[in-house]
Amino acid sequence: MTDPLKKRRRRSRLMTYGAVAVALGLTAAGVSVAQAAATPPTLSFVAATSKVTAERYNYDGEIYFSFDLGLHVIAGKDPLEIWAKRTGYDKPIVAERTVVKNGKKTKVALPAGMVTDFSGLKDFTTISIADQAGRVVTEYKTSFCGNTWSSGRTRPDAPAANPYPTSCGDYNPFTLGAVWGVQAGWDAAVADQPRLADGQEFDLPVGEYTATATVNPVYRELFGIPQNQATAKVEVSVVDAETDRAGLARAKAADARVAAVEKPDEHSIHTAEGDAKRQVSAYVPELRAPAKRPTPLKATPKGGPRPDLRSLPAWEISLSTEDGKTYVNFGATVWNAGTSPLLVDGFRRTGTDLMDAYQYFFDAKGNQVGSRPAGTMEWDPREGHLHWHFTDFAQYNLLDSTQKLAVRSGKEAFCLANTDAVDFTIPNAKWRPENTDLSTSCGANTVIAVREVLDIGNGDTYSQYRPGQSFEITDLPNGTYYIQTLANPENKLAELDTTNNSSLRQIILGGTPDKRTLTVPPVHGIKG
Repeated sequence: MTDPLKKRRRRSRLMTYGAVAVALGLTAAGVSVAQAAATPPTLSFVAATSKVTAERYNYDGEIYFSFDLGLHVIAGKDPLEIWAKRTGYDKPIVAERTVVKNGKKTKVALPAGMVTDFSGLKDFTTISIADQAGRVVTEYKTSFCGNTWSSGRTRPDAPAANPYPTSCGDYNPFTLGAVWGVQAGWDAAVADQPRLADGQEFDLPVGEYTATATVNPVYRELFGIPQNQATAKVEVSVVDAETDRAGLARAKAADARVAAVEKPDEHSIHTAEGDAKRQVSAYVPELRAPAKRPTPLKATPKGGPRPDLRSLPAWEISLSTEDGKTYVNFGATVWNAGTSPLLVDGFRRTGTDLMDAYQYFFDAKGNQVGSRPAGTMEWDPREGHLHWHFTDFAQYNLLDSTQKLAVRSGKEAFCLANTDAVDFTIPNAKWRPENTDLSTSCGANTVIAVREVLDIGNGDTYSQYRPGQSFEITDLPNGTYYIQTLANPENKLAELDTTNNSSLRQIILGGTPDKRTLTVPPVHGIKG
């Protein structure tokens, strides 16, 4: 497991705003709340408030900038829904918009160039920031996908639940398909900071500014945003904040928690909101496992829905050293492309830190129809873990140039959680999974049973940033090696297909014993 506050990509903080704040934004944009409810446009673009304060922390030259303009999009009488998919990693992403015509849903292709990755609609917004003299100090474009944990209902007649995912799906470089959406009458925050290279941070000096955010013309026309509602201005006061180390730490922790909620990844910890169940999904199992084994235990059904575990190539590969030893660190993802969730219940052996694990099966209507033994779960008492690990989910191996085992990773047990949206366009994909964090997925040492689930379309990612979860290569000779991610290594889990359980990622070790080098060739054209 990784520290949820360690090695996180910079994300825009999409804060939660209530209906009152959104109503203020609507009024500022020249549309009354009554008018908005009576004749809402397809999309509205608003600012929640006309003035914000941005806090700039400076501790011995270490700058941290907390910035949020409060920009939102609000869907009209119908949801905004976009499906983006690629048929292969070397193929372009094709995006379609779901349009309601005469009460029926149809898919309409978006113009080429609008979607080039899984971060959302490219260059949706232009943001220009000027100083008090009116001089533009920075201008940039931001993308928009609509998915966010902080979305809220903005008018009384809007639907009660939001079915859309909570993140854009752009974290994993091997994402295949994403669904982006804004529920009818609900809002979605708009990114207000540029996407910068790793290690770079967005910053403004202390002072007074005016930020002008505009939806770019191609999207105004496509989504029917009235021209007089396509621009929002926000006064920004950048102030010196607390400069003590504790104050800086609090600010970073607060923003990291929001970022983790907005972009759940690699077993980040967050508090999940209630899940809006999708009508198209037949599988909505409760997260809590039964306290004891069902009696009698039904056998594995011969047919019916099954999970299909697939391994993605290793990613975010790097070298590290500790205590004179050298390690290869990497991220590894196993995802479920099947017709059923992978659901494993663990039942504790009384007085021990071991559970017996069982895989459960469901029919097409979501009824439980059978189960089978699936190995064990064990309590992991190490700092940063402190939860139950399923021991038969995956295995990581470093293979030599002949693809024979050279080193086996110390990571041998896993807490299942839906950390990555790998392909939400496949049938019955779970767009808003419940178990996205360890606190709800893997249990405490005081439980007698635990349920771990990998839903359809979702992946479970582990980043290897600890010696026990990486390959030690201190004494390995230079040369070509392969990182193998292997799902269901002992075939204890029943699934649709086991031929796609293994993936290989080539790496090349070089250099000297005191200064090793690492080369990672692209796979399928992807460098991640």
